[in-house]
Amino acid sequence: MNRSGTKRGRVLIVDDQRLNVQLLTDILQDHYEISVAVDGERAVELCARRPPDLVLLDVQMPGRTGLEVVEAVGPEQMPATIFTTAFDRFALKAFEVAAVDYLVKPFDDERFTQALRRARRSIELQDVGRMTEQLLTLLNERQTPAAATAPPAPEQPHYLERISVETRGQVRVVPVSRIDYITASGPYAELHVGERTFAIRERMQTLADQLDPAVFFRIHRSAIVRLDRIDALLHAAGGDYAVRLKDGTELSVSRAKRDELESRMGVS
Repeated sequence: MNRSGTKRGRVLIVDDQRLNVQLLTDILQDHYEISVAVDGERAVELCARRPPDLVLLDVQMPGRTGLEVVEAVGPEQMPATIFTTAFDRFALKAFEVAAVDYLVKPFDDERFTQALRRARRSIELQDVGRMTEQLLTLLNERQTPAAATAPPAPEQPHYLERISVETRGQVRVVPVSRIDYITASGPYAELHVGERTFAIRERMQTLADQLDPAVFFRIHRSAIVRLDRIDALLHAAGGDYAVRLKDGTELSVSRAKRDELESRMGVS
């Protein structure tokens, strides 16, 4: 609390992972009034109803993404914002160009404190114009066609290197290099790492877009495999198709993906 004994302001935490919400709440609750939204739609509603002083905004969520929340609220009306993300790809060029603060999960207390101090300073200085300009730059960076902004030599794409997962009350980091395959399970994606399985709330298409296509291949709407884990391509009666991985796991391959997979595997 400040010297008068009152809390410094209102903070809106926007995150669909319970443990992340709890960790942030534990850090902030003694000094700030906390509200929580577990999806983008609710975040937009709360920003419109009673705008907070600061928003801790997850980039990837069900419904609206973090950037879509900014678009819906409007950069001019958006409070001071710190973006959080478990995915490296979302914490690179666009955020740096816009000079918008972001945190890559799992972040340590020192990094969080640094971001919070910077946001609080902007709020105290009432630097609304600069914050609005930052958010507009961020949205424009995302929306501008690559051909209009890219230098003559194309940049190397950035792919996921690690994924944060919540397990047994802890957030741990799973290196993408250790993932054998990924399967869909309702609203979750299951990362299969050796004999262990980790569930994250993410769409398969989102993961497929962020994984190196030279390493991973989506063989079915419900399965992504690491190509070097494939041991054999299987043909079954009736035209069904599957792969057998080196650990013996068999996964179905959709007919639409069969020819491309054969080509990727060097099968004529």
